[in-house]
Amino acid sequence: MNWKVLEHVPLLLYILAAKTLILCLAFAGAKMYQRKRLAAQRHKLEAEKKQQSEKKED
Repeated sequence: MNWKVLEHVPLLLYILAAKTLILCLAFAGAKMYQRKRLAAQRHKLEAEKKQQSEKKED
């Protein structure tokens, strides 16, 4: 077995940890963006319903 390879294991673990952290942050950001967009759509629909109900009252 080539023991020189084991010298690079800590570096590889740091790279793996960094990659995992970046992926987690990316997915969290995407989730936040989706939630924000969904809330905006819901607000828009509520405003349209309110306008329609006001038109029906008049």
